[in-house]
Order: sequence, then C-alpha cells, then structure tokens
Amino acid sequence: MGEKTQASDLETDPRFPSGPWIGFWIQKPVPPGKHAMELQLRFREGVITGDGRDWVGKFSIEGSYELTTGACRWIKRYLGRHTVQYNGYNEGRGIWGRWEIADEHLHGGFCIWPEGFPDPSLDRLKEEADLPVSKVSETLSEEPLLSPTP
Repeated sequence: MGEKTQASDLETDPRFPSGPWIGFWIQKPVPPGKHAMELQLRFREGVITGDGRDWVGKFSIEGSYELTTGACRWIKRYLGRHTVQYNGYNEGRGIWGRWEIADEHLHGGFCIWPEGFPDPSLDRLKEEADLPVSKVSETLSEEPLLSPTP
C-alpha cells in the first residue's frame, strides 16, 4: 500500500466509495456465527485495495470490481496466516457474497458496506397487498350502507 492515490483518481460511482467500510462474515465451524470486520478500502479504475481487521487478525485486500455488473472479487490475506477468496456483488447498498478457503473446504457468506450507512442485512421486507375487488365488495355487502330508521 505504498502507492499514494490522489482523491481525483478514486472511483466516483456511489456504489464504490473509498474509505472506511464495515461488515461481517458468517461461518459454521468453530467459532460459528456472524463475525464483524472493519476495512479501509480504495476503489480505483476497477481495482480494490485495502486493509482491515477482524477477530482472526489484521489483513490486506487486493482484487477487482466491475462497474457494469457490480461484481467484486478479492483476496483477503491475513498477515502471517491464510488467505480467503471473496466473490460478491454490489447492488447499491453494500457488497454481498461468498467467501471461501478452498484448500480447507471452508466457505460462508459475507456482507460489507460503507461505514455510516445502515446495515443492509437488517432490512426487513414489508408485505402489503390490495384486497381483490370481489373481497372488498363482499365486505361492503355484509354491512348495511345506511342504518334503518326506527
């Protein structure tokens, strides 16, 4: 990361802001669960670079992204330890995808997003539906339109 990057050289697409990102990765083996990570990412001309930390340790990031599809791929290298392959997609609220350590047959999901943005994994879909016209008319016909006069 010795290369200095001018702010004007950084990606201008709002899906890929350079700076602090946060997120998590999920695994089933010990310790199972959702594990937080902090990242400092730089997006420039289709190349992702950066570093970060999580409970495993400090790591570096090197990879690529595509503006047309939102596809992202990178290698996460833990300092003095193993590497992890990440493949994901940025749909506008963060990068979602799958991580894998192929030689150990380990994999899981992940999600990262720019720090300060809401956690996209907490969004809940709200379901609403219009009643069919026949249901509305049945409901109306069950109740008198006018009260009878005494």
